[in-house]
Amino acid sequence: MNAEAEPSRRPLLVVDGANVVGSVPDGWWRDRRGAAERLRDRLAAHGGPADGPFPGPYEIVLVVEGRARGVGSVPGVRVEEAPGSGDDLIAELARGAHGRPCLVITADRELRRRVEETGAHCAGPRSLPGG
Repeated sequence: MNAEAEPSRRPLLVVDGANVVGSVPDGWWRDRRGAAERLRDRLAAHGGPADGPFPGPYEIVLVVEGRARGVGSVPGVRVEEAPGSGDDLIAELARGAHGRPCLVITADRELRRRVEETGAHCAGPRSLPGG
């Protein structure tokens, strides 16, 4: 089976929902869940970075927390709700890649340091298409 047909063989793209949503002052603070849904839909429509370190398609995981909880998964994007810290779940997902290529989208410096220690690559929110 090829990587396009089998998500577990694709490069893993983990998106820090709170950080990416918060990077654009578009009123997201009035409706965090709606902002997370718009990000999820944008990821489903456009995928990961066109010029990322790994060729797509990606298995995309959007991590949400706090008032953004309750956002459902859609075809092409799995939504994971952080039971506590979104950063902790993102670091756990990067560790769980087990040698599979992993790209984390965040501008959070401390989170970048944590996931890069696991071998993951990082890119900022502006690397995502359709924004």
